[in-house]
Amino acid sequence: MNQKNLPETIGLFGLGLIGCALAGRLIAAGVTVRGFDPDPNCMAQLGALGGHPMLADQIWDADCVISAVFSTDQLAQLVDQSPVSNDAAIISVSTCDPSLMPGIAEDAARRGHDLIEAPISGTSADLAAGDAIFLVAGDRAIADHLAPVFEVLSRAHFHVGKIGNGNRAKLAINLVLGLSRAAVAEGVVFAKAVGLDPADFLDLALQSAAASKVMASKGPKMVARDFSPLGRVNQSAKDFGLIYEQAQRAGQGLPMAQRYLEVVADSLAQGEGDLDNSAVMLAIERATVPNEDSS
Repeated sequence: MNQKNLPETIGLFGLGLIGCALAGRLIAAGVTVRGFDPDPNCMAQLGALGGHPMLADQIWDADCVISAVFSTDQLAQLVDQSPVSNDAAIISVSTCDPSLMPGIAEDAARRGHDLIEAPISGTSADLAAGDAIFLVAGDRAIADHLAPVFEVLSRAHFHVGKIGNGNRAKLAINLVLGLSRAAVAEGVVFAKAVGLDPADFLDLALQSAAASKVMASKGPKMVARDFSPLGRVNQSAKDFGLIYEQAQRAGQGLPMAQRYLEVVADSLAQGEGDLDNSAVMLAIERATVPNEDSS
């Protein structure tokens, strides 16, 4: 550990928007970051940040490893391919299926790793600015040992209990966020449809009782039609698929989430998956009122 009690070297799997934001903060704090991603452009970006792009099997030679891969399956595969008897802790920051996390943690333990679940609440821009939070779950002593990592990466981190609870909390938060984005998008589309200037409407809405952090961050992107990604539509689709699946297992209906999935499916069908998640506005714009039979 260095003077901030941070690990000297951290391995990082997954160098997309979140992974590079993590790398940037760690490198700025003086940590040596070794990273891998199958996309050569992502590897080059890590190098530009001052990190060390390496082959996958070289990432494990680190004090701890962060997994920022896309899916639960990719996390499980990463753990399955980890070296046995390497005592590096694994911090999983991805949104994963909470029902599968205990099994993945058991697999990690059999290979000599402590798995800590720490999904992120916030965009990649929030993370880069140190304004995201981490929802930490798993062994409390291990999580406390890794607290300096969370402290340099975020404005706060919260221990929410056993493995699986981190992603349960993340999915519940993302349910609110996704529906909030859709509400802002529908409001902007409606305002324009009835003759209001979208920018003027947004300025007014931000001063109203409807104002929210989501509106403040995503509203300007919608008005400017700037869908450069801070969080992608395909990630939102993955998360809402998990949300709906978990709700079904619990016997809970989520009518708004079901409708949101339909909207996101339209976005994906139009090839908009890599756009910012505020681009759900485009799917709402495409919605039309069915023609009524006037006879």
